[in-house]
Amino acid sequence: MSDPYSTLGIQRGASEKDIKSAYRKLAKEFHPDRNRDNPTGAERFSDITKAYDLLSDKDKRAQFDRGEIDMEGNPTHPFAGMGRGGGFNGGSNRTAGGQHGFRSEDFQGFGREEVDLGDIFEGLFGGRGSRSAGPGFGGAQQQRRPQPQKGADIAYKLRVPFVDAATLKDQRITLPDGKTIDLKLPKGVEDGTQMRLKGKGEQGPAGTGDGLVTIAIEKHKVYRRDGDDVRLDLPITLDEAIAGGKIRVPTVDGPVMMTVKPGTHGGTVLRLKGKGFSKKSGGRGDQLVMLEIQLPADTAELANRLQGWKDESDPRSKLGV
Repeated sequence: MSDPYSTLGIQRGASEKDIKSAYRKLAKEFHPDRNRDNPTGAERFSDITKAYDLLSDKDKRAQFDRGEIDMEGNPTHPFAGMGRGGGFNGGSNRTAGGQHGFRSEDFQGFGREEVDLGDIFEGLFGGRGSRSAGPGFGGAQQQRRPQPQKGADIAYKLRVPFVDAATLKDQRITLPDGKTIDLKLPKGVEDGTQMRLKGKGEQGPAGTGDGLVTIAIEKHKVYRRDGDDVRLDLPITLDEAIAGGKIRVPTVDGPVMMTVKPGTHGGTVLRLKGKGFSKKSGGRGDQLVMLEIQLPADTAELANRLQGWKDESDPRSKLGV
């Protein structure tokens, strides 16, 4: 990762909203599931996630902007101040970084993780606060002691039924350890939304990794998503279109009654308020119902009733034909 800002394609003064927007766009584009034939896709996706990890954490972002940590979140000068007075003056230095945590409101954010450089000095000087007779370190410099690592994150793909996603129904999932949890879907959930499950990854010397859940919303046989709205093509009979009346309409929240005006044309779109997907800003979208006039399978009786009658209107006159 060359630079977290350039990796996400944003300016240094970008807002939190700009950072999230850039991350979501790139994460969808370079997600491994969409780049199976692209050998660099997984590496690009990893760099994008690392960049978002750093910039979405206010403390780590401020440290990076001040030059205190590098793109990987490591201190840029871990030994600053050690050489004063010809040697180390004792004590331990510790630097805090950030840890990953997931907020359900925007799939969901990142928290903080500790980077401990504590006892590294003991390995360098052969003991805390030790001094040599000569200047500088005064002895053979030992190799830096490797720091314990957290366990690896585990990626999950969760398929969510269309109606469950629209109504934010909790999803029960079973983890590799056999435990089950009820996962709360975030407002504004969409296909490709990522959620972080704290401590649900692999075990490691410095703690447990996290679970990274990618949401895949399943298609529905009659509903279609249009932003925050849900679209439905609803067949009605010819007599319902002519005479009007109340008809029963399916929605993601269950059937409701809707009024059709007399003389309604096919292709008319009616709106059912608040029957769509949840919005990140609050509230819900609508359900848009397009009416399709459906003739009976057997039109013989209808033809007999219409015998001798002709519609003298010219519905195609506006088309110039």
